[in-house]
Amino acid sequence: VQLQASGGGLVQAGGSLRLSCAHSGFTYDDRAIGWFRQAPGKEREGIACISNRDDNTFYEDSVKGRFTISSDNAKNTMSLQMNSLKPEDSAVYYCAAEEVIIRARAFCQRSASTVDFWGKGTQVTVSS
Repeated sequence: VQLQASGGGLVQAGGSLRLSCAHSGFTYDDRAIGWFRQAPGKEREGIACISNRDDNTFYEDSVKGRFTISSDNAKNTMSLQMNSLKPEDSAVYYCAAEEVIIRARAFCQRSASTVDFWGKGTQVTVSS
């Protein structure tokens, strides 16, 4: 499985960014895919995830209402629309995936060390 993230950058507080993750190589249709982020000195955490089987989504509380995750299976892409960005959203963002039947919440709340597939990170910096 290969995951390729893009779309990070520098934006002012209150602005928007859209991250994309192109994926390939999945063997099975059942999977969970999502976005984790890691700020300096902090653990990598899941913030927005989607379950491929039923489009079940989960958002971590700090991004709920501001971020929207979507998946286009025909195009093998996943996106994260980030609005109303805050300086505390600054982090390296990673797309991640598992080929399992799992609810989006459970995938997002997994320890990063147990996640099977990762893309390279993309830096998001929000200036105040």
